[in-house]
Amino acid sequence: MNFAPYSFGYALLTVVLIIVFTYFYTAIQVDPVRISDDIKRNNGFIPGVKPGPQTADYIDDVLSKITLPGALFLATIAIFPTFAKLSGVGDEFASFFGGTSLLILVGVVLDTLQQINSYLLMKRYEGLMESGKIKGRSQDIAVAQ
Repeated sequence: MNFAPYSFGYALLTVVLIIVFTYFYTAIQVDPVRISDDIKRNNGFIPGVKPGPQTADYIDDVLSKITLPGALFLATIAIFPTFAKLSGVGDEFASFFGGTSLLILVGVVLDTLQQINSYLLMKRYEGLMESGKIKGRSQDIAVAQ
């Protein structure tokens, strides 16, 4: 089997390794029993689930359901340059759309949107503090300063 970059063998090996290591990482990093105990210790709960072993089982069930789609998503991003190259795009441009670049690009966009949202929310509250009034349903309520 040919394992040259942008080949089918290379893409297949990449997908298999990403899926295996996603399950491995999830298994060693996420302990549902510890998370359940932390939730119980902090007086938290999951609505509709009893604290204790049932919470751990619920967390384990959710992890089992989301690990495979997450692994497939990461694998798709990782082999996206292969699809780009096979569709006739040049090597440099195809590697630009590699997994790392795409994940960094999405992360920066999400962080920028969060900062814009925080800035707009802060300006809204600054305007509230300057006017000293909160508009209610039926009347204005003066804020004590």
